[in-house]
Amino acid sequence: QVQLVESGGGSVQPGGSLSVSCRNSGGAVPLYGMGWYRQAPGKEREAVAAKGTDGTLYIADDVKGRFTIFRDNAKNVVFLAMNSLKSEDTAVYYCNADPVRMFNGRYWGQGIQVTVSS
Repeated sequence: QVQLVESGGGSVQPGGSLSVSCRNSGGAVPLYGMGWYRQAPGKEREAVAAKGTDGTLYIADDVKGRFTIFRDNAKNVVFLAMNSLKSEDTAVYYCNADPVRMFNGRYWGQGIQVTVSS
């Protein structure tokens, strides 16, 4: 059974940096796609970044050049490094994973808060 556990996040001023990480603390299920979604208050959940075990990569347009996704395939761990943060990046960030898909995978983390505020 896959159990995604997130860590990191927190609060930072605009222009600052934060990172979030996610690991599978459950069974050894091969996960093709691992990535991150976010949901800001009053908005729909949106994809931020995702990476497949074959290197296939997705980065949302509004975070390109600022966010970087790293993945350790052997350990089923995924990191999201967030630089030059803006107030509009404030959201709950969710880890997402699936054995065969890049997006809208069947497994979700519990969510972790990222707040960008002066």
